[in-house]
Order: sequence, then C-alpha cells, then structure tokens
Amino acid sequence: MKPENMSDTTTFVLLGLSDDPHLQPILFELFLSMYLVTVLGNLLIILVISNDQHLHSPMYFFLSNLSLSDICFTSSMVPKMIMDISTHSRDISYVSCLTQMSLFIIFGCMDDMLLTVMAYDCFVAICLPLRYNVIMSPKVYWLLVLFAFLISVLVALLYTSATLQLSFCINLEIPHFFCELNHLLKLACADILINNILVYFITGVSEGQIVEEHVHGGVEVGVRSDGQDDEQASQDGDQVHGQEQAKDKAM
Repeated sequence: MKPENMSDTTTFVLLGLSDDPHLQPILFELFLSMYLVTVLGNLLIILVISNDQHLHSPMYFFLSNLSLSDICFTSSMVPKMIMDISTHSRDISYVSCLTQMSLFIIFGCMDDMLLTVMAYDCFVAICLPLRYNVIMSPKVYWLLVLFAFLISVLVALLYTSATLQLSFCINLEIPHFFCELNHLLKLACADILINNILVYFITGVSEGQIVEEHVHGGVEVGVRSDGQDDEQASQDGDQVHGQEQAKDKAM
C-alpha cells in the first residue's frame, strides 16, 4: 500500500475482540465489572494505607503508589474499549492512538519499576535490618518513586518519538482493542529497524537490571545465612567445650 503522512489521515480502526453482535453485551458487562472491581479495589487499598498511621512505612507507601499506577494503567485502555462496545464505534484518531500508547507504556513501565523498588526494599529489610530506617528514609523512598516515574516517562517518550517518524499505510486496522506499540509497527510502511532495536535494547536493559538485583539479593541473603550458621556453629562448639571442661574439673 502507499505510505501516507499521518497528518492527513484521520483515524485508525480498532477491531476489538469479536465481531459477533451477540457477544457485545457480554463483553461490555464483563469488562465494565472487571474495571470497576480493579479501580474500587485499588482505591480501597490507597484509602486504608493513607488513613492508618501504622501503615505509613516504605513498603505500604510503595504499595499505594503501585495501586495508583494500576488504576491509571487500566484506565488508559479499558474505558475506551467499553465506550466502543456501547457505541459500536471502533475509530480512534492518530493523536488519541499515540496518547493511549504513551499512557499504556508509562504506567506499564511504572508498575515494573515500582515492583523492582519494592524488591529492593525487601532486600534492605532482610539483609540490612539495623540500617533499614537510615537507608529507607522518607526522602529516599520519595526519590525512588520519582525516579521510577521519570524513567517511565523517558521510555514512553523514546517509543513515541520513534513512532512519530514512521509512515503508515491507508485502511489502517489494528487487530486489538487498544493502540499497542507492536501492532502500530506492523502497520508501518517505513523501515522499523530502529524501532525494533530500541524495543530490544530497552527490554534487555530492564530485564537485566531486574535479574541482577534478584541475583545480588540472593547472594547477599545466602552469604548472610552462611555467616549466621557459622557463628551459631562456633557458639555451639564453644558451649560444648565449656561443658567438657566443667565436667573435668568436677571429676
């Protein structure tokens, strides 16, 4: 097909999950109920943590931010899908599509970053319990959340900027219920080598950091456990030796 400048193209077409008209009411009720449960459940978590002074700790602070990020992540795609089902319209403008893709990437990456931060929090609590309050001070965990958000925005900007450079073909149909990066790349008529390299690089760096953190944490826990076992064994040996000396003196 002929490449077309997207400033002249009005809409993409989201094909959704099914064309069967009998399934549309079922899909509408299913996804609406799931969306409401997700939003209300996460809001409940945030309210409980914010109102209970005993839960004002780094772990629950990260959990409340994860709940907020989960609400935003779900809201970036499900409301549009529910509206499309109810109105029988599948069109989405080019700007709206890129906006949806950017929000999806931001909050999806934010979820991953917050889970990594929570893993680091557990690592400090297990391996450095005496220094936990010093290391995980309020300033530090606020900075960790801010850092996670900035990294997520940067990743989304990289992906969106690379997508803006692409030319697309006419009669654009996305075989999904939201604008997802991989499907947009498949519709491009231009060379997507740079985009694929960017996807693989960012994914590789993210996965590498997570694996390295878990391996490092496992090694630290293992070393700590071995050291505790050696110390306990030494104490047991000293206790047995002392008992034998006491018996010799008594005899």
